[in-house]
Amino acid sequence: MRLIRLAVIAVLFPVVTHAQQDPGAAGRGQRMFAALFQGITLTDAQQKQVDSIRTAYRPQIQSAERDQRRDLMRKENADFRTVLTPDQQTTYDKNLADMRSRMSAGGPPQ
Repeated sequence: MRLIRLAVIAVLFPVVTHAQQDPGAAGRGQRMFAALFQGITLTDAQQKQVDSIRTAYRPQIQSAERDQRRDLMRKENADFRTVLTPDQQTTYDKNLADMRSRMSAGGPPQ
């Protein structure tokens, strides 16, 4: 009986641990995404394109190793910029630079 309990715990522990980590990671990703588009009002068409880009990159970024993740995020950022007007690109670039500055200083992305 004790062996069965240990086996169940061994199987369920990684699942529970993973489930507990997801909300924080998802929340952090949401905050970073919101910070990138702060001060930018997207049209419905732009929002659909941004959502499509994000949907395409999310699984790749989440499963990638650190260096590959960084490259994918750079490509995603470049794709986001293609959707924006020149004025929106200026704001986006400033938001991205501000975020990178805060992160390199050890602060939160937003």
